[in-house]
Amino acid sequence: MIILSIDSSTPVAGIAVSSGRELLGEITLNTKNTHSEKLMPLVQQLLDELELTVKDLDAIAVTQGPGSFTGLRIGMATAKGLAQGADKQLIAVPTLDCLAENLVHYPGIVCPIMNAQKKQVYTAIYRSGRDGMERLSDYQAIAVEQLAEQLKALDEDVWFVGDGVAAFGDVFARLLGDRCRFADGHQILPRAGALAMLAARRAEQQQFDDLYQAELIYIRKSEAEVQWEARQASQMKSSCV
Repeated sequence: MIILSIDSSTPVAGIAVSSGRELLGEITLNTKNTHSEKLMPLVQQLLDELELTVKDLDAIAVTQGPGSFTGLRIGMATAKGLAQGADKQLIAVPTLDCLAENLVHYPGIVCPIMNAQKKQVYTAIYRSGRDGMERLSDYQAIAVEQLAEQLKALDEDVWFVGDGVAAFGDVFARLLGDRCRFADGHQILPRAGALAMLAARRAEQQQFDDLYQAELIYIRKSEAEVQWEARQASQMKSSCV
């Protein structure tokens, strides 16, 4: 099964094409959030290089969050548009699962961290097993110090991956000491290739998502929603006075 994988959940844009568990090609572009302009040209570039067209694909895979609200919406809209237009299957995979996959088979705990601003990270806790990564916690948006406390309780080495390392790596190093480990530079950013491998496993099990019901994982509300709700609450309070 040939799968086109699309990741735009962070400032890194990633496109990959796989056949089964063989990665045929991958493009990663870390030039900040311009996904609306660059995503489709990257898709076309990779397909051209591989001498494929959308008709040759069997499925479209996409990261479903958490991550950049705008990036997630662009990625999902692109994936759904391609899947619907060419009558292909859709596979939606959580972003944190894809990040953890960068360190599959590493010993100890694997903890992807995405900078969620407000001194928080999007995260989940994983351990590598015979069948791949086992998720040990819920997906969550959590303060860095609180996450460190959760990890301390596990009493194991912890491998961190994701853009949260650049923002909060020094904090985890201070709080976890010698048990704190960081992925190498080529592993630390999201990889569409990791999404492709997870999507391949889902496809082998015929685990596809409904084109019209697949939803994004935001974990928390956007800043615009928070501000709107605060204004509504303030207006209601004023009207009751």
